[in-house]
Amino acid sequence: MCGLVGIVHFAKDEPVDRETLLDMREALAHRGPDDCGLHLDGPVGLGHRRLSIIDLNTGRQPMLNETGRVVVVYNGEIYNWPDLRRELERAGHCFATRSDTEVIVHAYETFGPDLVRHLSGMFAFALWDADRRRLLLARDRAGIKPLYYARTQRAFLFGSELKALLRHPAIERRIDRVALSQYLTFEYVPSPRTIFEGVWKLPPGHTLILENGSLTVRPYWDFQLEQSERESQRSEAAYVEELRETLKEAVRRELISDVPVGVLLSGGIDSTGVASFMCELYPGRVQSFSIGFEDPSFDETRYARLAASHLGTEHHETTLTSQAMLDLAPRLAGLLDEPLGDSSILPTYLLARFAREHVKVALGGDGGDELFGGYSTLQAHRLFAWYERLLPSAVREKIMPGLAERLPVSFDNISLDFKIRRFVSGHGFSQAMRHHVWLGSFAPPERARLLSDAQAEVETEANRIIEQHLGACQAREPLNQILYLDMKLYLEGDILVKVDRASMASSLEVRVPLLNPLLLGYSQRLPHAYKLKGLTTKYLLRRALADRVPAAILARGKKGFNMPVAKWLAGPLKPLALDMLSPERLKREGWFNPEVVGRLLREHTRRQRDHRKLLWTLLVFELWRDAWAA
Repeated sequence: MCGLVGIVHFAKDEPVDRETLLDMREALAHRGPDDCGLHLDGPVGLGHRRLSIIDLNTGRQPMLNETGRVVVVYNGEIYNWPDLRRELERAGHCFATRSDTEVIVHAYETFGPDLVRHLSGMFAFALWDADRRRLLLARDRAGIKPLYYARTQRAFLFGSELKALLRHPAIERRIDRVALSQYLTFEYVPSPRTIFEGVWKLPPGHTLILENGSLTVRPYWDFQLEQSERESQRSEAAYVEELRETLKEAVRRELISDVPVGVLLSGGIDSTGVASFMCELYPGRVQSFSIGFEDPSFDETRYARLAASHLGTEHHETTLTSQAMLDLAPRLAGLLDEPLGDSSILPTYLLARFAREHVKVALGGDGGDELFGGYSTLQAHRLFAWYERLLPSAVREKIMPGLAERLPVSFDNISLDFKIRRFVSGHGFSQAMRHHVWLGSFAPPERARLLSDAQAEVETEANRIIEQHLGACQAREPLNQILYLDMKLYLEGDILVKVDRASMASSLEVRVPLLNPLLLGYSQRLPHAYKLKGLTTKYLLRRALADRVPAAILARGKKGFNMPVAKWLAGPLKPLALDMLSPERLKREGWFNPEVVGRLLREHTRRQRDHRKLLWTLLVFELWRDAWAA
């Protein structure tokens, strides 16, 4: 895993300033502590930080072709590089290294910008073609690896993280009002926006070409599920067997490495399934890693231990105290250059740091919920259809919210009262918006009350991202439309950002076999009835893993990697929250209504209401603002 940066000046006679490029590159030192490189050629400069995984001795970047006219900087792993290399050698290309990076260079010489269609892996790369004066940026299909860019008056800038671009003097740190509104709803800023005006994310499955001053961003792949809605003539048993073989091959491909590989084992279905195939394929005993918590309602280590014992891994476990988490919380913004309201980034970072003490690469189980229908919100949507059918609108609108508010408040993990209040709050929204009301923080009415008058004009624009994705979704089944939105929004904007930033801050490469292109293709064909069957989530995945994963794990519901945020905000984090969300501060900044925030704080700290998600989202924004936007 690595970090890349670059500058391309529009004027051919304006050279790139070496010190500026170095400063941008060194902002990403955590992504690549093993090596670094620089390529300067007049108005073009590329920088790279390397975490050495494959071809440790000769895989340095930037990497050039034989003539020195094509140069690439790259972050990720190309899992089919041995096969692609053999194909390119048959076409006459000569290789000087054993690196997957060199495959990108020669594949471009053969296929041009269409080379991305031939790559199977997780990647973000920038390639400069000096003869055509063409810059090509590309990002993998699922968006596992990040890539940011900005076009200023004099130059085009890009980098693996936003913090690298912020080192360039031309980037102004003006908060994007639409992006802020989206963050309050989703707990992240969805692509292609970033929190700053004028800086963008390249969306997953897209390429960007800058040539002759013209900028073109276009998709080369999309996650479409309409094929899963066609009637299948195949048996369930046939799908189970195909899924097993596809899972095994995906894990096998992602084990390629010149350094030891471990597995992050949560004790859930996805990570245990990945670990089971890894134990079958990996030479030697697999090392697994999990993290426990003092609060029993949040601790899941017994399931990780059960999985490790069943599979025979060499298991490593650490228990994190509340104090360790609290010490890290105020420094959260240092891990992030955009606000991210998912509190699970804290344990994810500490788990990555723990695993890095033993291995340099680890497999994870992310992606299974989006591909195979694992989120409890999918069950809730089905129940909500009965709820709307059985109860009159007036009862749902006026009586049920009042009853839900009378429930005793519990700050435990996904407590019953929390789930009931979330469920009832879905009334009055379309299914797509309801889904994000349940997953995110501020529902549109709450967001409107929170934001200052100057922010109100962006409300419609902030919601439009859901409509845009629904317009691109070719599936017609409601379940498929939700899964499509999860891939385009929650997975890429939250889950993968969390894993990338937390692991890269620890210089650990985390691979996600469940998002391997083999499984992406398989899940698009899999009949949707095999994903959510009745109220059983991940139905076919459970069947496929029945003889590999302990029954107690297969029978578990979705719990997630949650934190006792509700308790913290009413206890040890209360002084920090009161300070960062004080009326004086909020009035001075002008983003949020101090009276609304004050009410949320009072109700929560008095345990009258559970506002954990709303307050954490606001607190993270204020911590981020102090670090990056003040």
